Formats: sequence, C-alpha cells, structure tokens
Amino acid sequence: MPLIVISFVAVAISAFIHIRADYRGSRRAVYIFKPLTTSLIILTALLLPDAVPAPYKWLIIAGLLFSLGGDVFLMLPQDRFVFGLVSFLIAHLFYIAAFTRQSGFQFTPWVLAAYLIYGAVMLYLLWPHLGSMKGPVAVYMGVILVMGWQATERWLMLGGLGALLAAVGAILFVVSDSTLALDKFRGQFASARAIVLTTYFAAQWLIALSVAFPHG
Repeated sequence: MPLIVISFVAVAISAFIHIRADYRGSRRAVYIFKPLTTSLIILTALLLPDAVPAPYKWLIIAGLLFSLGGDVFLMLPQDRFVFGLVSFLIAHLFYIAAFTRQSGFQFTPWVLAAYLIYGAVMLYLLWPHLGSMKGPVAVYMGVILVMGWQATERWLMLGGLGALLAAVGAILFVVSDSTLALDKFRGQFASARAIVLTTYFAAQWLIALSVAFPHG
C-alpha cells in the first residue's frame, strides 16, 4: 500500500528530527515534531482503508488522541508528569477496550505469567526510588501490562497480520514505558531517550497500522 510507505517515511523522518532535537536541547523543534509525529500516526489510522470493525478503529484512534495529550504534557517545561501519566493511562484503557471488544478478556496461563513476572521485576527495580509516586506508577504499570497482555492474547486467539501488528506494538509500548520509568526514577542513562522514543513511535505506528489488516 503506497499510503503505508508514505506514512512510514513521514513518521520516521519526523521522529528522527524530534529525537535529534531532544538530544541537542532544541525545545522549539521538540515542541513541533513530537506532537507532529503522533499526529501523523493518527492521520495514518484515519486514512488507511478499514479491515476491522468500526468500533475497533475508533477505539484505537481515541487511544492515539489521548497519547497525543500525554505527549504534550510530558514535553512541557513544567513538571506535568502525573498529567501525562493519566493521559496515557486513559489511552491504554481505550486500547484494552479495542483488544477485548470481540471476545472479552482471554486468559492463557503462560502469557499472563510472563506479564506478571515482568511487572514484578519492574516494581522490584523501581519501588525503592518512587517515593510519593508509588501508587500512580503501580496503577499505570498494571494498566499497561493488561494492555500488552490482552493484545498478545488477541493475536494468539485470532491470528492475522492486524492482530500481530497490534501485539508487537503493545509490547514495544511496554518496553518504551519501562525504559522511561527506569531512566526517570532509578537513574538516567545516555541512550534512554533514543530507546524510549524509538520504541514509543514504533509502537503507536504499529497499533495504528493494525486497523488496515485483518485480525484472524
């Protein structure tokens, strides 16, 4: 599909400029290209031909819109971390609704165990450093892990390229937010922003792309 190629190139260029500007401390470019990248991803979901029921598509778009809000909160010069956290939490709730609307919650023991173990390890690493953020971070972590879990379950149950794209996107989202949390609360490291932003934009683009391919 030519539109997918155009979307990939546009999103990749915008994301690269944003990441480069973030490392160089160019706030003006960050303010332009961070929301622009997510907006291009939203536009991708809107313009691609539908291969899924309309409710799935619009739940995904709602999640992307709240993610855009989270992007804006997290890039502001004042500390708006909690507002960004809430925006992304709502985005994940929309994604969970999209991934479970056809068949409800699925429970494959080994998949659930994998996500529970991952969450336990992350909390073990972060907990001593969270301070007053213990509650919000624990709630957010629980929600994003459910999102990843149900995206994985959906792919295992339905198969299809669309479900696979959504599952890979959800897993990359977990990786992105885990890296962000480790960098923010446990200790900064130089490559963190590149990892966080690359996996984040890839995650959102794949989730958006999932509307254009069959699920099962």
